[in-house]
Amino acid sequence: MCTPTRRTLLAGATAAGLATALSGCAAYGLDSANPAGPADNAAGTGDGTGDGGTGDQGGAGPNGATANAASFAKTSDIPVGGGKIFADQKIVVTQPTAGTFRCFTAVCTHAGCVVGDVSEGTINCPCHGSRFKVADGSVAAGPAKKALGAIAIKVTGDAISKA
Repeated sequence: MCTPTRRTLLAGATAAGLATALSGCAAYGLDSANPAGPADNAAGTGDGTGDGGTGDQGGAGPNGATANAASFAKTSDIPVGGGKIFADQKIVVTQPTAGTFRCFTAVCTHAGCVVGDVSEGTINCPCHGSRFKVADGSVAAGPAKKALGAIAIKVTGDAISKA
């Protein structure tokens, strides 16, 4: 019977710890092939202008009501010049100008933290101070070097939903 050495036990413990850490990154959609998360693969933003089906106005149902069971916000929830974070969905919706809506991943491209607030025209990360512009998700202040990934949304009447 072979007794494991201390070196073998330490190597096994290190491998187990590394596997645990990497699985945590995978749970947030972060991996070496896509370090900014899954939202970087999304295209388009909803701006209420009908550009490619990501912000167009949908039809009304009976009595003029809009039918959109998948909506997660109302346009009135999003302040002009600001935005709202939906932490459970890891997205942030902004309204840079009246009637123009944008959606981005709420995961900071610097270290993977979820952004904390939207104020004074920027989406702000509490971890290391990165700030992103509400208009296009681009970096306003580092240490982040990459913009927030755009997520396609659809504005139907006063309802906002993922496209």
